[in-house]
Amino acid sequence: MVFATGTPVSNSMVELYTMMRYLQYSMLEEGYRDSTGKVRSLKHFDNWAATFGEQVTAVELKPEGTGFRLKTRFARFYNLPELINRWKEAADIQTADMLKLPVPEAEYITIQTEPSQAQKAMVQSLAERAEKIRKEKIDPRIDNMLKITSDGRKLALDQRIMNPLLPDDPGSKVNACVDNVFRIWQESTETKGTQLIFSDLSTPKGRAEPKKEEAKEGAEGAEAEGEAAATEEETIMEASVYEDIRKKLIAKGIPPQEIAFIHDANTEAQKAELFAKVRNGQVRVLLGSTQKMGAGTNVQTKLVASHDLDCPWRPADLEQRAGRIVRRGNENKKVRIFRYVTKGTFDAYTWGLVESKQKFIGQIMTSKSPARSIEDVDATALSYAEVKMLATGDTRIKEKMDLDIQVTKLKMLKSNHQAQQYEMQDKVRGYYPNKIKETQLYIDCLNADLPVLEAHPAKEDAFSMTVMGTAYTERKEAGKAIVAACRLMDDPGKEIELGEYRGFPMKLCFDGAKFKVTMKQHLTHTAELSDDVVGNITRINNALEKIPQSLERHKENMVRLHKELESAKEEAERPFAQEAELLEKSARLAELNTVLDNEEKGRGGEPEREPEEDEGRGNEKPSILKSLKEYERPAPVPYGAERGQEREAI
Repeated sequence: MVFATGTPVSNSMVELYTMMRYLQYSMLEEGYRDSTGKVRSLKHFDNWAATFGEQVTAVELKPEGTGFRLKTRFARFYNLPELINRWKEAADIQTADMLKLPVPEAEYITIQTEPSQAQKAMVQSLAERAEKIRKEKIDPRIDNMLKITSDGRKLALDQRIMNPLLPDDPGSKVNACVDNVFRIWQESTETKGTQLIFSDLSTPKGRAEPKKEEAKEGAEGAEAEGEAAATEEETIMEASVYEDIRKKLIAKGIPPQEIAFIHDANTEAQKAELFAKVRNGQVRVLLGSTQKMGAGTNVQTKLVASHDLDCPWRPADLEQRAGRIVRRGNENKKVRIFRYVTKGTFDAYTWGLVESKQKFIGQIMTSKSPARSIEDVDATALSYAEVKMLATGDTRIKEKMDLDIQVTKLKMLKSNHQAQQYEMQDKVRGYYPNKIKETQLYIDCLNADLPVLEAHPAKEDAFSMTVMGTAYTERKEAGKAIVAACRLMDDPGKEIELGEYRGFPMKLCFDGAKFKVTMKQHLTHTAELSDDVVGNITRINNALEKIPQSLERHKENMVRLHKELESAKEEAERPFAQEAELLEKSARLAELNTVLDNEEKGRGGEPEREPEEDEGRGNEKPSILKSLKEYERPAPVPYGAERGQEREAI
């Protein structure tokens, strides 16, 4: 059985654990042997994460937008070579640079469009919404950062999605895409070149359906028709940007039958028919989302261009988009992939985030040796600082938020460093001197016991042991005598003199659970007894035979303790390695706080003058921002009420 996927890690490093658990469960169970010789299993995520990941705590907005919180998540991964080597036991990673497949050469073209005045104003309004959330003035059920992020992405695509009363901006990226599609359609007419347009937002769903009440009496019908005509553009934009693109392409001269939506193919048979039409050039412009037109869409035969109108959250989605055109079977040697970005909007954030994620994934899914450590990226909502930065263009706000987190982390690291220093100082003064003295005492006693043991070697043919005053030359008889002595003990709580073996006096005692024989010259050596008469003799002999090994072990411990003592002295005197970085960033943070606070205070006194300025403006055009804030849908006539309610539901 073969498992095949083009995106084993589509968004976050943690997905690799799921793949390994599915394909390499036995390997995870076996785990690995650490430096102490202990076997550590990796089958539980906590163990896997502790081995390969690091938890990083950062300050971020709560999902509901009601303030900040400290959030701990996996943001850095270590031991990547070992992790990837284990992964490659089950995975045969084949990248494009290894396969060298005969695919067309792709030219990536970024089209940047300027935002309209309305878009600038609406981005500013998003920043004000974020400000209210930050100050906990908004019920999270009404507004939160996820909603703001979603609105920001829609606004970057087309301003009419957010407010259908706004005009169609000629410089929008939707219009730029329409111009490029039409130009390439003309250029590739001879070869019947085809194109794909991707947009995950404003897909053709929920479009307003014609009302059956149109057959009602004349007056109401006329009013309804007027209502429909007045809101035609609004209905189209609420339905989908797709419809707007198709309408404009048809107006430029592309036949309607050459434009199709992937959403119109609802069954596998319909998809197969549609894909065949695209492959033979009957349909030359196909629009769809990544979900519907990504994996499994084989229409590459005549594709000359692909257009990314928006940016998905996952790098895997971008790979799937590009994989539709950069694919074996494409007749064209060179293709173009257009990516559209509206400046000063959330486009900058989403493209930057996906780029960071892709760089991260690219570090592990590569034919080259991975780095020792990498940083993970996983986020789907903008922070307050990012929204404010996009709205104002002031990168200092984001810098301040980042510095807040970095300085807090550095202070925690310094606090931990100082705690470790205090611990090392205590060990230098007390723990290590005491352990060295104790170990030296063991060594001295064992050195004194060893000659006694060597002077009385154990011989198979010359056994000798004295038990309760009687000398025995047979192991079995001596064992019986020891068992008998155990049974004759009047007071098990008191030691009794048992006899002598190999130059060591023996005593018999009972610890409340088991009988034991102790042998001592300078150090006590203990053997536990059982009802096995011969086995007891072996245990007693083994307790003495361990003296040489015990002596060597204590000598090794002595060397280790001295090394650790020297290391502890160095650690106790070692300064905080990131002290200079902490001082530098703390100074920069204080500087930013002072500047931004002064600017905020300066803005705080301006509103009092605004009424006078507004009165003197007379009949000047009102601000777009104010109009957008005060925008309300017009009150519909009775027949149109249903349509208005439906649009509100959409």
